[in-house]
Amino acid sequence: MKATCWYGKHDVRVENVPDPKILNARDAIVRVTSTAICGSDLHLYNGLVPGMERGDVLGHEFMGEVVEVGPSVRNLEIGDRVVVPFPIACGMCGACQAERFSLCENTNPNAELAEKLWGHSPAGIFGYSHLVGGFAGGQAELVRVPFADVGPIKITGDLRDEQVLFLSDVLPTGYMAAEMCGIRPGHVVAVWGAGPVGQMAMASARMLRAERVIAIDRFGERLRMARRHAGATDTIDYEEHDVLESLAELTGGRGPDACIDAVGMEAHGHGLLHAHDRVKQALRLETDRPTALRQAIQACANGGTVVIAGVYGGVVDKMPFGSLMNRSLTVRTGQCHVQHYMRPLLACIERGEIDPSFIVTHRLSLEDAARGYELFLHKQDGCTKVVLEAS
Repeated sequence: MKATCWYGKHDVRVENVPDPKILNARDAIVRVTSTAICGSDLHLYNGLVPGMERGDVLGHEFMGEVVEVGPSVRNLEIGDRVVVPFPIACGMCGACQAERFSLCENTNPNAELAEKLWGHSPAGIFGYSHLVGGFAGGQAELVRVPFADVGPIKITGDLRDEQVLFLSDVLPTGYMAAEMCGIRPGHVVAVWGAGPVGQMAMASARMLRAERVIAIDRFGERLRMARRHAGATDTIDYEEHDVLESLAELTGGRGPDACIDAVGMEAHGHGLLHAHDRVKQALRLETDRPTALRQAIQACANGGTVVIAGVYGGVVDKMPFGSLMNRSLTVRTGQCHVQHYMRPLLACIERGEIDPSFIVTHRLSLEDAARGYELFLHKQDGCTKVVLEAS
């Protein structure tokens, strides 16, 4: 089969690799119809995530048709159309029983590697390094799906792939971020990053009745998308305006009630502090650039909530923890517990309350995956989201 394989920084290749096989009674094999390049895939592409090996198959946002099931998988049948969540969850451990699926205790066979970096291990993740299991990803023609009796959700009816594909990651991730804000009537939510997760967080915040949603980015087309489709009431181009001053002006000096960092470890910025981050990251003295997170903490209203939805991998420097402590801020974060959100969000799509397909700007064949990564990395041609058609 064909698959998108990682060979190093800025080097991905579509190659022929062996077809996956059923290895466990709870496995399924899915023939991929649509898969997407995620912003967190760019962290792998940029060589910033440890635990990658040459030839690893990328991708954790995918859907398709079930072509084979293990003997213990009774909820799926051959021919079923499914969306697969990016965290792999067993369904039986304490974390899964609490519906904290991205913290599953049984699905990362390389847990000891994650424990060395993070203290404890999260769940296994498709196509996202050996740090989280080394599972082959979904930017391929076929995928082995472990614990298929827990993860995939069946899609019936005539919904297009692009309407439901993002149930695999960015829609639940954005919704969980908005939910963690604890939105109440009259609340103002600011979102750093108008990429796919940021757009979904904005749309979700509006669904949860935020009065105002402020989008922060540097790309005009993304800010326009936020206004037209995601419900943003205000936008800030951080290359044109000082973010903290603009937020203070928009909120009468109070700051937003909740701030969402939907950027993560490769945030852009300017000035001496951003230069400090770039140098330290290049020298491997700091793994992540937390520009957006610093701003979110400093901008947030007293007693407010800072939500981290963007991916961070390791250690950061010069964080304003005095601001967190002295102003009674709450920080909430985590990889999304996708399985918890898939069914209610599918119902929202079916009722027409949200159509996530508005984020798709580029549609390519799987063979063009390398071009898709370059388009997405450099935001060429207004690129916000790339969907690859695998079959």
